[in-house]
Amino acid sequence: MAPSKSDHPGDNTERDAPSRWEQDGGPEPSTSGSSTLDVRSRASSDVGHGNGSHGPIPVWLHESSKSFQWRWVPYRLRQFARAVAAWTQGPDPPQMQRITPFFPSIQEAPVRLIARYFPRKVQKAGLLGALLLSWLLTFSLVLHHSASAGNIKGYGRPQPIWCGASYWSGGNSCGLNGNRCRPFDNAVQAFRCPANCKATHVLNPHAVGLQQINYQPFVIGGTPRNESSASEYIYRADSFVCQAAIHAGVISNQRGGCGVVKLAGEHGNFGSTKRNGIESIAFDVSFPKSFTFITGLSSNCIKDLRWPLLVVTVIFTTILSVCTASPAVFFPCVFTMLFFHVGLVSDPPTNTDYASLSSLIIGRFLPAAFVAAVFYRYSVKPQQENLSAYIERTILWLGGAWVGSLNNYTFVIIPIQRLTPSDLRAQPGARLALVIIVVALFAIALGQVWYLRLEGRLRRYLGIYGILASFLIFCVIIPTLNLRIHHYFLALLLLPGTRVQTRPSLLYQGILVGLFINGTARWGFDSILQTTSELRGPDGPLHSPLPNITSVIPTVSNITFSWALPSLKKGYDGISVLVNDVERFRWYRGEGEPEKTFVRREEREREYFRFAYMKGSGTADFTKAGVWEVDGLWREMEKGGS
Repeated sequence: MAPSKSDHPGDNTERDAPSRWEQDGGPEPSTSGSSTLDVRSRASSDVGHGNGSHGPIPVWLHESSKSFQWRWVPYRLRQFARAVAAWTQGPDPPQMQRITPFFPSIQEAPVRLIARYFPRKVQKAGLLGALLLSWLLTFSLVLHHSASAGNIKGYGRPQPIWCGASYWSGGNSCGLNGNRCRPFDNAVQAFRCPANCKATHVLNPHAVGLQQINYQPFVIGGTPRNESSASEYIYRADSFVCQAAIHAGVISNQRGGCGVVKLAGEHGNFGSTKRNGIESIAFDVSFPKSFTFITGLSSNCIKDLRWPLLVVTVIFTTILSVCTASPAVFFPCVFTMLFFHVGLVSDPPTNTDYASLSSLIIGRFLPAAFVAAVFYRYSVKPQQENLSAYIERTILWLGGAWVGSLNNYTFVIIPIQRLTPSDLRAQPGARLALVIIVVALFAIALGQVWYLRLEGRLRRYLGIYGILASFLIFCVIIPTLNLRIHHYFLALLLLPGTRVQTRPSLLYQGILVGLFINGTARWGFDSILQTTSELRGPDGPLHSPLPNITSVIPTVSNITFSWALPSLKKGYDGISVLVNDVERFRWYRGEGEPEKTFVRREEREREYFRFAYMKGSGTADFTKAGVWEVDGLWREMEKGGS
């Protein structure tokens, strides 16, 4: 007996239902006896009235109903989606990940000894306070000793300078004929450089004659001043003083040091040499200002003590990690010690005195500690609760934290200075390095996804990262602003996925916490949305229009240039001309014809000319250099700015 149409208001005809079941892959309904009536009536009751008293509805039967809203999706796709949803739910019951320590009696011995001999909380608190006070006193005394600049006999106390300090600014910043950067000679200065200055690179193109210098140390010259003083090396004035001192052997890169620099006036033919790990840049013509170093001095200069301080902090953090069971004690103490070590010692901001530096670091510590409290609650604490593998935590988590905190040393081999499209295009090897990093992160993410699934947390974290991805997409599409992923922001993005208690997660979380510490201590909470000018920096290319040189009339002794009038619509009102990287001429509207004749300054030297539009005293991009040869020939400048 077949059911009547009135028994099934959801069906149009008796033939429709079997055809739909066959299409969706479900079994054909039986046509014998009352079993068909029973199944069909239950389906009708459950679908039509939402009554679940007869148990769950089979998927194939539920999806055969006309009221099913996803009927338009192909069956195979629906089947795949159901499989994915079931997989993301994870096993039932969840398999919580816990680290079983190797040699547990050894790893737990320090904690057990403390619990045995200092059983009361007050005693443990006193022991912790004594440890932290010992670190603070040792750290402060060594830091104070390092901050004492000492004395150089005959020249007084050295002035601390940062690794990129120089005596000349690029473009036309020194004014006509370099008058803003005087004196040119007959001056000396005692200086003190920090360690690791060799790692300082120029991050925007700097023109030196025909060369475009980028992503390397900036030292021009370094050949002997003359034949009679073979050990007195001469450098162009815009060279970084500390890097030139390393190149000359006055100080070491590992420990920094003190010296005395002497301005040497005009000099020509700065040769290229490689010494002490720095290859200098050649410049074959004269420059109005140069410097050299005075050697053979007697001093009691205190060198940079970052390596002894590193040993001090590593020892105390290791003791704390091995002897502490509570994450609420371990994490805040280690975070604080690492933060102040990075900010004051290993990678400090470019402050010249410790008073202003300390003020800056304390100001950055407070918001960083607040953010750290948040990711401790949701990532660090869940991972380290009931963890008894204290030596493994020290090696993996604390070791990773040191690797991330010291990324100015540990990641220096990665050829990526800034994660921006222009830098990735310009820096050799940057795109390949980025691909390798992305592949490695993807492989790591797959492992973390697996562990989160085993714990039954994958769906929740997929939702979290879906929200984060939507936020990043929104940031990307905001007009006039550029998304920049800083150290601290990358760490915050990835830290939630490290909450599971596995050995890989210990390492990943430690590295990410270290990156967060280094980013906030060194640079602060810089905005992740920046304007083009902020990304470019004060010396970056503007990609502005370049002057149109309409005619060049060269002879052996002089050369005449003519140019088209600058565009008033763009606000340009003048022209700046650099000769051998020094501004030698300015022309403004209303000051005569747009032309200039230059007389050769040195008979046996070629001269390099570059031109830029001006707005007031500021310049747009300069052209690449054209060359006026010694024989009077003119070599046209290449296209593009410099």
